[in-house]
Amino acid sequence: MARQREFDRDETLNKALEVFWQKGYAATSTTDLLDAMGIGRQSLYDTFGDKRSLYLEALRRYNEASVNDLLRHLKGDTPLAAIHNMLQAFASRPRRDNVKGCMGVNAISEFGTSDEEVNALRDASAKLLNHAVEAQLRGAAAAGEIAADTDIAQATAFVAATLSGMKISAKAGATIATLRAIASFAVQGLRG
Repeated sequence: MARQREFDRDETLNKALEVFWQKGYAATSTTDLLDAMGIGRQSLYDTFGDKRSLYLEALRRYNEASVNDLLRHLKGDTPLAAIHNMLQAFASRPRRDNVKGCMGVNAISEFGTSDEEVNALRDASAKLLNHAVEAQLRGAAAAGEIAADTDIAQATAFVAATLSGMKISAKAGATIATLRAIASFAVQGLRG
């Protein structure tokens, strides 16, 4: 008879996520994971597969939570206000998150574009967020908040690049006030 699992899978995955987020994939040892997760080696392999499978699942969870948080803040009285609110919400994330940086950006820094599975996770998250930002920008153009002839694809890429830059700036120690100023300046730039 198989032994019943004596730990909460989601909670254990979150503990692994924290280790990978703090140290990255390559610098995280199996021992680091086992210590943080509070489980044995066989339980790790039986439940999550190998270290790489665990990392990909943790990265997927992080990306989903991060994008959902941004989408939750992509609301406002006007479309441009929604974009501003989303950027401001990112700027105001707890310092704990900013010190470790964005796990997605950390993954890009570690793997570049060489890992197809990491790329697929990044691309899926970016596509979801960009689609929502693009819809707000179309609304902003229709409402006259930005020029009607604005290239929406370029404006969407600008917002994505602004957010990426804010993520890297946060990891480098930028203050919340600085990040908020970047967010406001970006929205002013969209207005033209």
